[in-house]
Amino acid sequence: MSQSNISSNFWVDKKVFLTGHTGFKGGWLVVWLHMMGAKVFGYSLSPNISPSLFDVLALSKLCERSKFADIRDLEILQKDMSEIKPDILIHMAAQPLVRASYINPIETFSTNLMGTVNILEAARNVNTIKSIVIVTTDKCYENKEWVWGYRENEELGGYDPYSCSKGCAELAVNAYRRSFFGGVDIGIATVRAGNVIGGGDWSEDRLVPDALKAFSDNKALLIRNPLSTRPWQHVLEPLSGYLMLAQKLYEKPSILSGAWNFGPQDSDVLSVKDVVETMIELWPNSVQWIQDESSNPHEAFALKLDCSKAKKELNWKSKWNIKQSLARTIDWHMAYLSGENLLQKTRNQINEYSLVE
Repeated sequence: MSQSNISSNFWVDKKVFLTGHTGFKGGWLVVWLHMMGAKVFGYSLSPNISPSLFDVLALSKLCERSKFADIRDLEILQKDMSEIKPDILIHMAAQPLVRASYINPIETFSTNLMGTVNILEAARNVNTIKSIVIVTTDKCYENKEWVWGYRENEELGGYDPYSCSKGCAELAVNAYRRSFFGGVDIGIATVRAGNVIGGGDWSEDRLVPDALKAFSDNKALLIRNPLSTRPWQHVLEPLSGYLMLAQKLYEKPSILSGAWNFGPQDSDVLSVKDVVETMIELWPNSVQWIQDESSNPHEAFALKLDCSKAKKELNWKSKWNIKQSLARTIDWHMAYLSGENLLQKTRNQINEYSLVE
């Protein structure tokens, strides 16, 4: 399997400690890593939604070992990581939803901040780890509703508990990097991606999953903020960046450690309304949307990432535009509804993406 700047040979037999493997992005990454011959050791809470990508694809069978545990329990985490002795650590486990963070702010901060601190604390006592990628979010920036993209050196912040917890996690990673990993040959990076979409995301209060459910049930989609803009991208886009970065960190830890943006082209920073109307255009039946007039918690109006650093230093670039990404998301969802082999569908889309230059 070919992928520009991702070496399948590099990943063969690499032991990857992956937190959040039961989630949407984590599930796609399990499949991709398995395809390249890596040994995946998953560590996460059990899936909290049904259906879930983890169950639908039977991802436990693709893992060297799949463990259900809480990253907030440092003792269990340390014991597990010390026993496995991984080569690479990719941390994705999180409370990932803005609206849920308003309902459970303490859980959000304890998971996203202290969970990340626990990951770093456990990792600094395992001398086999050479590369660490910590996944945060594009929402970690202090959002000033700019029309231009945020660069990695912009001010961190966050209005809501979710965004703020991820900004705090970024600061914690930076402190650990300077305090404990400075003289150690380990690459540590944080990665900030846009709004990811793709097959197998059944999360609540997310635009594309909500649209797929409404349209499948032949109901009108209720939209909260039709004019809000976001950096939309297929899940394989940031995952390709994470894999590329993890590999390069392994080879050049001191040079590439730091923060990285992996977002779409500027042309794919679109309004909610534009995304939904593109989905309606691609949907096989006649469907529609209506605006939600009820009051809702604050969400950022505009958000965009500047990915110049990843393009220049890693030769990474976004490959699928929003229409291509939505088409593949709908295609995957239709395969699910018709009872097709979804693991094969997922592998086919990864191969298809990997062949694009």
